[in-house]
Amino acid sequence: MTSNYATYTIVFVAMCGVVARPWRSSEALWSVAGAASLVVAGLLPFSEAASAIARGADVYMFLTGMMLLSELARREGLFDYVAALCVLRARGSARRLFLLVYGVGTLVTIFMSNDATAVVLTPAVLAVCRKAKAKPLPYLLGCAFIANAASFVLPISNPANLVIFGERLPSLAHWVDRFLVPSLFAIGATYLVFKAFFRVDLMHRVTRDIEIPALSAAGKLAAMGVVSTASVLLGASALGWPLGMSTLWTAGSACMAISIRKRESPWSLIQHVSWSVLALVAGLFVLVQSLERAGLLKALTELMQTTAAASPVGAAVAAGMGIALASNLTNNLPAGLLAGSVVAAAAVDPLIQSAVAIGVDLGPNLSVTGSLATILWLAAIRREGEVVSAWQFLRVGAIAMPVALVFALLALLLQDAIAR
Repeated sequence: MTSNYATYTIVFVAMCGVVARPWRSSEALWSVAGAASLVVAGLLPFSEAASAIARGADVYMFLTGMMLLSELARREGLFDYVAALCVLRARGSARRLFLLVYGVGTLVTIFMSNDATAVVLTPAVLAVCRKAKAKPLPYLLGCAFIANAASFVLPISNPANLVIFGERLPSLAHWVDRFLVPSLFAIGATYLVFKAFFRVDLMHRVTRDIEIPALSAAGKLAAMGVVSTASVLLGASALGWPLGMSTLWTAGSACMAISIRKRESPWSLIQHVSWSVLALVAGLFVLVQSLERAGLLKALTELMQTTAAASPVGAAVAAGMGIALASNLTNNLPAGLLAGSVVAAAAVDPLIQSAVAIGVDLGPNLSVTGSLATILWLAAIRREGEVVSAWQFLRVGAIAMPVALVFALLALLLQDAIAR
């Protein structure tokens, strides 16, 4: 029992460090330090820690491929080009500009993952807002919120999806059948909340006179790489193949093709990727493994089985809402890891598993600590000299997240009831 308390304490301190980042330290530092402390203190055998790290191999490859592709698109100006086109199409309307940015963010999230929207699209949108003399807050927050709201349209839209389902990831057809309608409700509800919340800011006119940057031959190749990667991943999902290797191979091929065309080393591209993200995720896998060893998994599994036996619908709603809130306390990756293990061990109805996935993906829209994508989004805008406070995020999230979550869960329940 004493060792269990020690495990809980170390994990709690590590997660507080990941969320709060004291002294502007790296999230990965706290995740890795917590994992190492558990092993050194003898609370988790090294073999189990290594096994936990290895369990995330598909996630690491998926993240690596997406980060390479995102950095390639950023470096070749693809997102700057698309964002400038949005200003041109807006024809001076801030409301239309927001709708276009929201639409582009939705597509990027669906086909390139929420991390790409947070890391690459956000700086491009900020640059365009400055050129268009538009108030940046609605557009910046829009990037962050759509990165989570649209992140369960496809399995590839969020690394957390791979974490929750693991080797039991549904085929593309089953995934779309299960999540498309709830996703559309979440995306639409989030947009309507933004439209109402920022109605004054979106009434202003924006500058129409903006120069569209030329898209180079390498930029066009990068666009082809994005489309090719999305196509390969859709095919891999349809065939039930692991997504990590497919992502890494396709993205790596696109990077090499452009490096060869430009006759330059790929090193300049590789060194700009946030490799610490992989260490952060690996550490989280170890932290969750320690919680499973300490008995938390067993307790939560028994609670899940009891609740599901009483009412599958009630258990689905409770699980979806509960994990949505928990994601903001611990970040959705460790929450998703633990929830995925609980759902697998409890062998519950697929309805409950689907509700958990929706909660893990959509719940982080409550606060800036909710997801890895939001943390990366914060870092991206800070690098550009902009500041969005936790309070500004929470003011919108306290409305947008519950509304979208309720609509998504209701859509899921109604869909399930019709299917039965």
